[in-house]
Amino acid sequence: MRRPLIYGLILLFSLLMIIIWWPVNDSNCSPVNLLRLKKQNFPVKATQVVVKPWLGEHHVYGIFQVPDEYKESRFFMLSIPGDRKYCSRPFGYRQNYDDVFAEPGTHLIRRYIRSRIAIKMIFQGLYFQLNNPQNWTLTFPKLNVN
Repeated sequence: MRRPLIYGLILLFSLLMIIIWWPVNDSNCSPVNLLRLKKQNFPVKATQVVVKPWLGEHHVYGIFQVPDEYKESRFFMLSIPGDRKYCSRPFGYRQNYDDVFAEPGTHLIRRYIRSRIAIKMIFQGLYFQLNNPQNWTLTFPKLNVN
């Protein structure tokens, strides 16, 4: 009776470790976009960070207050601790998220990271760095002023 339980727990633990450490590349940073960001960029620090991966999907994110001029930006890059970078296209902006309200002339962007990546970083001892809003940065290419 005990032997199947022990084997089941070992299997469950092994599957959990495989899921956590499976390499995930969910960034679509093209070399051209990265070169644009290295030349001229506009960084924005997070206003608030939520790190609760144990609650499941969509519980690890940062909220950023971005000037309205960057609503039409074609892409941005999210940088988090552990030298991880994720490029994506902006979509869905609002004036408030989780009791954080945008100041006049700005809008809010909420950017998620995978819970699996957050759990991996917590096991690596990066919880406090991940939970610090100063360590989350959205970087936009500088706007061309004509």
